[in-house]
Amino acid sequence: MNDYLFDTGSELGHHHLDHLGRLLDTPTTWRLQRLGLEPETRCLELGAGSGSIANWLAGRTREVVAVDIDTAQLTDVAPGVQVIRHDLRDGLPVDGPFDLIHARLLLLHLPEREQILDELVEALAPGGHLVLGDITDRPLEAVAVPEPADRDLWNKMLHLSHHVVSPARGVSWTWARETAGRMVTAGLVDVDVMEYSQTTAGGTDGCLLHRNLNQQAEPLLLAAGATEPELTRYRDLMTNPAFRAWFYEFLVTSGRRPR
Repeated sequence: MNDYLFDTGSELGHHHLDHLGRLLDTPTTWRLQRLGLEPETRCLELGAGSGSIANWLAGRTREVVAVDIDTAQLTDVAPGVQVIRHDLRDGLPVDGPFDLIHARLLLLHLPEREQILDELVEALAPGGHLVLGDITDRPLEAVAVPEPADRDLWNKMLHLSHHVVSPARGVSWTWARETAGRMVTAGLVDVDVMEYSQTTAGGTDGCLLHRNLNQQAEPLLLAAGATEPELTRYRDLMTNPAFRAWFYEFLVTSGRRPR
């Protein structure tokens, strides 16, 4: 099955996107700002989610086309943002060229990721930038736990989520580390990777995101071997300030199409 694992159009999906924005918008916009955005830049924002990055770009560039397979959360966009509901696996919904194409936490979910990357490179204007942000397979070590058994529970949930449930839906946890090489193969230059990570405590956005995703994936996790009491304890753990762990390693890879 290649369907997207989470329903971003739901109430849980709304909170899912809010948590992600608070966690990753700052490193994302910092990296985009370093490109030296010009007022005439034409942007394509893929997997636009709630529109936070599209709106940020709209305040600095000429045009932003925001694309998502589910646009339910794209209801409060800035002037200059065009919203399009579209599945990227069916190709690009609009013609290039674009001066900037950005996607965050999108291609790791799509088995057709290599073909899509090549299509994005073709849609770049000469001198245009492709910027892709994805998370890696770096182990998420628990730094502090309320009870010794909680460490085993944390590790079990990570194993089921990352090695059983998500790969069955086409997720690649190695893609983020492969992106730079794929950009070079596709002909991009000035390829650069930024790494960002942080710890998260129970009750803060990182742990609340883990809790949210666990709730969304409940039927799949139960089928994979989790129990109801384990899910309950895990979700309680994600709200307990005594729990701390590393959050995902986030890599932002950029490359430029030669002029």
